[in-house]
Amino acid sequence: MANCFLFSKSKSWIPDFQYNPNKDEADTVRNTLLVVATLIAAVTFQAGVNPPGGVWQDYNRENAALCAQKSAEGLHSSCFKSHDAGTAIYASQEPDFYVFLVFNTVALSTSVLVIISLTYKFPFHLEVLIATASMLATYASAIFAVTPANYSYQFRFILIAAALPFVLRALIYLVKHKANKKQENLCGKCRSGISEDNSCRKCGSKISENPVADKA
Repeated sequence: MANCFLFSKSKSWIPDFQYNPNKDEADTVRNTLLVVATLIAAVTFQAGVNPPGGVWQDYNRENAALCAQKSAEGLHSSCFKSHDAGTAIYASQEPDFYVFLVFNTVALSTSVLVIISLTYKFPFHLEVLIATASMLATYASAIFAVTPANYSYQFRFILIAAALPFVLRALIYLVKHKANKKQENLCGKCRSGISEDNSCRKCGSKISENPVADKA
């Protein structure tokens, strides 16, 4: 009995916290999503303005390892690695910093899209739209300021990352609109008796079982 009790399967708590359309009200869900989206937007914006590791306070620094190597080889070339004051220290690790910028931008852009969508047709929606657009503009200005000049050729990928959530959402709406339009046309044919094949089953209660009798 003790062994059965110790190894008995415990109840999962995950279903209790999952979204349930039969129990959760729309207002509660919207408010929860707004809180989460706002938190993500605040964190990602702050990370872009103040990148991990901070920014350089001077314009160059001595590379001790490079100096020792050049001295051992009898060379007298410069052993200073130049950088601009105010640029991100993290940018010295180019691949890592580039991944950080792209995914941080995607997270911020996605959270802004959620905020705009959830406040659509609300009072002051235009003001919210202007504020979020201005926030994206200030974010872009900040990351351009802290990113070294040699990253300029890669900014187009960051702009693509910013536009990606909006493009994906537009494509999803377009596909759903075409699917709904096709479904409406199919149900219209089924109601008029033009189509009587198995595809009419997809319309369910939207069509009459005997349209001729209904017309009579």
